[in-house]
Amino acid sequence: METAGYAALSRQKGLLQEVRIVANNIANSATTGYRQEGLIFSEYVVSGDGVASSLSMARAEIQNTSLAQGALTQTNGAFDVAIEGGGFFLIETPDGERLTRAGAFAPNADGDLVTMDGFRVLDAGGAPVFVPGGASDIHIADDGTLSTDGRLLGQIGLFQPSDPTTLKREDGVMFRVDGEIEPDDQSRMLQGFLEGSNVNPILQLSRMIDIQRAYELGQSFLDSEDNRIRNAIKSMTR
Repeated sequence: METAGYAALSRQKGLLQEVRIVANNIANSATTGYRQEGLIFSEYVVSGDGVASSLSMARAEIQNTSLAQGALTQTNGAFDVAIEGGGFFLIETPDGERLTRAGAFAPNADGDLVTMDGFRVLDAGGAPVFVPGGASDIHIADDGTLSTDGRLLGQIGLFQPSDPTTLKREDGVMFRVDGEIEPDDQSRMLQGFLEGSNVNPILQLSRMIDIQRAYELGQSFLDSEDNRIRNAIKSMTR
């Protein structure tokens, strides 16, 4: 296969990967706290050895996460918390601490404040947030301070990665940080609200159509290249 064929195949591979990412964005357009993903294309060039020509290929291996604010929906839930700003909640999981924007919390049987998946929410010091059984009149201030009947219970922590590029998606709404995290005192919390997905489904559907057209064009080019090479081989072997 010639250089043009390798370049086209590498581009097709990247487009297939982008289709999966866009499809996942569309599927999660109504998921609380979901962050839209994108794919970064780059060029990879291998220089020739003086005999063979250089080879240029497309690479699409870097996924980036949109940190744009999602729409806020009022739920009036006592333990529903949305974030205004760039911060994240810190969650304790069996695989270590993770960050999330999904703030649908509730106390478990032990009194720990947990996510919908049962993972404990951590406070500003990295300890689990505890809510006594039977607590009423729960109030969560904009700095995360949690109180009941005027009695302080703790403070839900807000954090952010020191380097945003170290933020790695682990599942739909949970992120791992391959680096340091630091407290975030710039963002604020809103009790009784949830942040929706920041996906624009119309734009993502439009992007899906563009990708499909680009893939079809690439496939047409590969078919033409295949016919050209076959005809050249037939001409030389007659």
